[in-house]
Amino acid sequence: MTLTSIRDALPAYAADQKHNLITLVEEQVLTEQQKWGCLLACACATGSAPLIRAIEEDTSTRLSPAARTAAKSAATIMAMNTVYYAAINQLNNHDYRSRPPALAMSALSQSDVDKIDFELWAIAVSAVRKCDVCLNVHEAELHKRNVPLERVQAALRIAAVMSAVATAIAIEGAAP
Repeated sequence: MTLTSIRDALPAYAADQKHNLITLVEEQVLTEQQKWGCLLACACATGSAPLIRAIEEDTSTRLSPAARTAAKSAATIMAMNTVYYAAINQLNNHDYRSRPPALAMSALSQSDVDKIDFELWAIAVSAVRKCDVCLNVHEAELHKRNVPLERVQAALRIAAVMSAVATAIAIEGAAP
């Protein structure tokens, strides 16, 4: 199964997502590695097995093994960080914010892909996982590296559409 087959299997109520998937795959704002790595990282962040399998199949010829691993690494490190930092930020006791997290985060400094690509994947996963702290940290890093707003928006569009597609897959999977 590929992203095209996922798209074609979406129900009528997800017509916008069918259109959005076509637009995302065809857009040229991101490099191919940025785009497909973002699709893979976001699919992993949704937890939708059919979506993950479809994107895995599509990326097998579009991304290097190192880039596929880095995209999955972005998904997993952000799964941890979005829980931790969102929780710390929600606590009324702000003392926790000044304490070190004491969590391994070496994935954030990995060098198998360009730092900008990894940051785009991290911000997209942060959006899927709804962590404002992580969104702002990764947006600041991208801004510092002079990444145009259009590229950040493209990554966020991928996050939004992948989340919506995963929702449609879940709805259909729950149907009697």
